[in-house]
Amino acid sequence: MIHMVEDINLTKRLLEQFLVVADEKHFGRAAERLGISQPPLSQSIQRLERGLGVQLFERGPGGVSLTLAGEAFRVDAPRLLAAQAAAIERVRRVASGLDGDIRIGYVTILSHQYLPKLLRVAAEELPGLRIHLHQDSAAALAELVRSGELDLVFLRDPSNLSTDLVSETFATERIAAAVSVDHPLAAAEEIGLKDLQNEEFALPDPRSLPALAQQVHLACHEAGFLPRTRAVSDDLSGLISYVASGLCVSLLPELLRDFAVAGVSFVPLRGDSGYLETKIVAVRHPQADAAVLRLLEMITRRTVVDS
Repeated sequence: MIHMVEDINLTKRLLEQFLVVADEKHFGRAAERLGISQPPLSQSIQRLERGLGVQLFERGPGGVSLTLAGEAFRVDAPRLLAAQAAAIERVRRVASGLDGDIRIGYVTILSHQYLPKLLRVAAEELPGLRIHLHQDSAAALAELVRSGELDLVFLRDPSNLSTDLVSETFATERIAAAVSVDHPLAAAEEIGLKDLQNEEFALPDPRSLPALAQQVHLACHEAGFLPRTRAVSDDLSGLISYVASGLCVSLLPELLRDFAVAGVSFVPLRGDSGYLETKIVAVRHPQADAAVLRLLEMITRRTVVDS
């Protein structure tokens, strides 16, 4: 019985050598099967026994037989090999972006438009990824991705982003007129922005939604008027609520019509002004890992294909 224990590295090769000797019950035949000479094989098995502190084989003139400890190790060795293979495969999948955990942040209304598709296509193409969702304000999300607490966030307004973050256009939406369902223009197929010059507006707060606030101002200025302010809101859901009340109109991304707010009608605006488009951006850290980059590439590609 071997009692002395020394450090040992249970490599794939050493485990395979043990299993071949256990199968052949003869060092010579095992060495031939492995394509090596017998002395190095015998030395490897002796090293394995010293490392485990037990005798695995009974040696005899006609070959070898497994001890009770050897029989037990013969059961466990294939499991060790399988675990090693699984660990190697997993780390390669993580490094290539095929496996792992991704923490995604979003502002509330985007959850109705893009998150269901994101989750669906991720499950189809990258089933090894586990996606964790977090909803917050745009400013809070930007800070969370900057600090590393989130891996990827989706925002409508990238104006206040830190320069140490990377933002990429994820989708582009057209701006539409949002009016109450009782408004005379609610059933129109499309209107010109100037048709709203005598209306009172619910406007985005420049401090919270600077990009959209500037777009609305410039689009109206381009149409020849300044919007008359009835209300100001720091988020899109507030703007929709003002419109639903029938007190005023607003200019909002047209896909918000799918937000299902009763009492609001979205009317397309004529013209090709660049101020009548708004962008959704995906924001990440410059050193984002492979899983984040792969997911972003996939959902951007699928958004373009499905649009």
